[in-house]
Amino acid sequence: MFDIRYAKMLALSLLSVYCWSSQAMPFDIVVAQDGSGNFSRISDAIMASPNLSARRYYIRIREGLYTENVLVGKEKTNIVLVGDGMDKTVISSNKSNGGGFQTYDSATVGLDGQGFVAQDITFTNTAGPNNHQAVALRNSAGYSAFFRCRFQGYQDTLYTFGGYQFFRDSEIYGTVDFIFGKAPVVLQNCRIYVHRPLALQSNTITAQKKEKVEDVSGIVIQNCTITAAPELRQQSFKFKTFLGRPWGNLSTTIIMQSYLDDIIDPKGWLEWEGRDPNRVYYAEYQNRGPGSRTRDRVQWARVINSSVEAAKFTVRNFIQGGKWIPSTGIPFFLDLL
Repeated sequence: MFDIRYAKMLALSLLSVYCWSSQAMPFDIVVAQDGSGNFSRISDAIMASPNLSARRYYIRIREGLYTENVLVGKEKTNIVLVGDGMDKTVISSNKSNGGGFQTYDSATVGLDGQGFVAQDITFTNTAGPNNHQAVALRNSAGYSAFFRCRFQGYQDTLYTFGGYQFFRDSEIYGTVDFIFGKAPVVLQNCRIYVHRPLALQSNTITAQKKEKVEDVSGIVIQNCTITAAPELRQQSFKFKTFLGRPWGNLSTTIIMQSYLDDIIDPKGWLEWEGRDPNRVYYAEYQNRGPGSRTRDRVQWARVINSSVEAAKFTVRNFIQGGKWIPSTGIPFFLDLL
């Protein structure tokens, strides 16, 4: 059957990607490991960038594996990192809780500077599942956006710490609580891959931490695909995978208009000891796929039936995206599909 929503989405997406790729980017600094750029390390390029820049400051990162921990401080505003592709430009480190680091400090890349944008880059933490919490990206930057990026790890891959955040056409890999934090964040048109966890572990895709009623805080996953990474798909037995569990007392997570593969446990969501699940807002809206059946969901999860209710969690309304995402040049949908 012809799906007019999908056709509209595809047409707008192709147009937006064309507009982005046709822009002439005026690179201010080039990072290259072969000596052909201004610097060979990303950290050095960040340090050389201006403080409190009022305009976007473009840093080209050429193909290569950059093994370093990168920090974009609060004074480094409007930094734009552009790689050669998520398979070509990789930033990697292996700090972890198992290696003696706090979760916050384990991040391969830590962001604090407002207005950060990244495109065509992989952020990875290679500590592995046995080292538990190991962050690939910790994002505290307000009004930050990511396009065609990959976030690779196991437990605690993507730490959405604070500030409005938007992810588009990206990939996120992990096992336990691997999209987590207290920021207001929308993931749109992304692919979310679940790795094989440790023995006796269950996978939990999200762990949101809203704790006060007045907080603008939550994770929205719109028009994404949630499926198994190749090594999990090849297993002869299944590990349980849940959409999320509440890290905060008022945790808010919405999965909408997305494809859920058969890896999702029929219960959908998992409790967290010490949290009252009846106070959280965990909801699903117009999802599809074998994992989207809501008949056996936990009683405290919601199924949204109203487009008015669902519209509260769009890019337009939840992260005020119409006011700041256009300036990034990244494609996006303001509303429901």
